[in-house]
Amino acid sequence: MPTLKLIPHLLSYAGIVLVLLRAFAGRRLLVAVASLIGFVAGIAAAVLLFRFCPGEPGFGLVRDVVGGGFLLFWGVAVTAVYRSTGHDLPMTWWDDLLARPAAGAAAALAASLVAGAVCACRLSSGDSLITYLLLILAAALLVLGAHALERQLPAAFAVAPAGLMAVVVALLVFSSASIIRLDLFSPLTMKVMKFAHDFVHQFFESMLIPDHLFIRTNLWGYIGLLFGKEIGFWGALVILLVPVFLVLLSINFEPLPQVAHIRQGAQRRRLLAEAIGSRRRRLVIPGLSLVILAAAVYRSLYPSVEYWDPKPVAVTATPAGEIFIPKKGEIDLEDGKLHKYLYKAGGKEARFFIVMTPAGKLSVDLDACAICKPDGYGQAEGTVICYYCKTLIPMETVGKPGGCNPVPVPFTVRNDGVHLDAMTIINTWGSTVQATARVKEAGK
Repeated sequence: MPTLKLIPHLLSYAGIVLVLLRAFAGRRLLVAVASLIGFVAGIAAAVLLFRFCPGEPGFGLVRDVVGGGFLLFWGVAVTAVYRSTGHDLPMTWWDDLLARPAAGAAAALAASLVAGAVCACRLSSGDSLITYLLLILAAALLVLGAHALERQLPAAFAVAPAGLMAVVVALLVFSSASIIRLDLFSPLTMKVMKFAHDFVHQFFESMLIPDHLFIRTNLWGYIGLLFGKEIGFWGALVILLVPVFLVLLSINFEPLPQVAHIRQGAQRRRLLAEAIGSRRRRLVIPGLSLVILAAAVYRSLYPSVEYWDPKPVAVTATPAGEIFIPKKGEIDLEDGKLHKYLYKAGGKEARFFIVMTPAGKLSVDLDACAICKPDGYGQAEGTVICYYCKTLIPMETVGKPGGCNPVPVPFTVRNDGVHLDAMTIINTWGSTVQATARVKEAGK
């Protein structure tokens, strides 16, 4: 059983159960049972999902569910800040719903369902039934441990509703970041980079700013920053962390109790001290969420997998300008691994790779995309990754143009091997690198 790979997911699940037990301390048993049922149901749902939607569609659905929870958290955080300033919203039905006895069980069931599905994504289709049974047993032991630990916490340690949402979402994001195909931060970084690129481009077009030498000299040094990968990183980091800061502000803005009517000064001071102490204790959980999200970002930037990144093999062209690469030999093109090649001619060079896609077809692509600096790609866990922006490209989409996908090049497959036109390789590489020249300048 791949226990080491499952440790981050099981710890995240245990943390979710712990905070749910404290948030709904009056219904501990119901919450604990619902948590275990939800986790088992999540595993079963993921197994069925990957049976009918194997590959990227299945991973994409689980990732979208986690992302949807994060978007919901944004709405909860904004609402919490608004209500903490003394304003109110027509949401009494929501407050009444949270006060019902079944609210804790429903929250535990939903959160554990997602946690179980994420955990199941770490397992492979070849794992036996015993592996899943051991996983469920480990989850049951974690629920018992969380139940015992929660009872040892001080009674004054409370969890605000918005803080509960913050830590549950943070733990799910951290658990997802441990699987490269479920990671949210890397694609978010890429989307921020693309938004900045498109915004600047559209702004120049709409303002009819010509591509003049002086404009390049004077302005590009400033707007070029928007084309670097740093803008994607910092933009994604802001999107990820701001809702937690909003929750911290909402708790800090909560009004203190009115004590002007109390005659005894000691009693007034005691009530105020208790209110301030309670507010400070409720800041602990959102503060912990910041640490968990920071750990998720670290896991995203430095995943615990080693990417297959072979050294490019030098190739030459025939007098007719054709590059031939045999299917079999020292390198087996049909082994499912990414194989890189380097072609040089006339002072120019181009890198490309050949890989067998899940559809059973060979694909020939440049070791670069049309957006990023051509730092190349690595391969791991059914994906290739752009080393520049850390975007994951499913193997199912390799060979298709667009976005951060490797730029495909025309080729011919025959019984003996792969045939390519050398001039096409050189020209396609040159046009791709020229198109990303500004990105290269901004992201040195």
